[in-house]
Amino acid sequence: VGKPDGKGYYNAQKFGANYHLGDDWNGVGGGNTDLGDTIYSIGNGYVSEVKDYLGGWGNVVRVVHLYEDKLYESLYAHCDTILTKQGDFVKKGQQIATIGNLNGYYLAHLHLEIRNEVHLDIGAGYDEDTTGYLDPTAFIKAHRN
Repeated sequence: VGKPDGKGYYNAQKFGANYHLGDDWNGVGGGNTDLGDTIYSIGNGYVSEVKDYLGGWGNVVRVVHLYEDKLYESLYAHCDTILTKQGDFVKKGQQIATIGNLNGYYLAHLHLEIRNEVHLDIGAGYDEDTTGYLDPTAFIKAHRN
């Protein structure tokens, strides 16, 4: 969201806060002001899954990335409109979805996870055990180029 570097957005719930397994990105305008805003892929990759998980997840896009001979997965949740499909190859910065609010269940935001264990179960988004999960903000900053 917010090219470049999350401009116009803030990290409302960071990785590890209250056992959160991702980052929640919200528009600085608050409320649902970011509903429908574009979500961009964090890097080149393969769209491994596009699915409506219902419950607290809603529409989810998963992208598998190869970086320095290791696979990583980015997971984008609570999406409104999906702009890609399973099996697509996407480029860094490519529009893949828009920010949603799970039909009013949440205020609009992007829940972003980075996993170093590809194809983990969807999970609950919160857990004391962070095995398989990485801090999204730290990961993106460390692998920006």
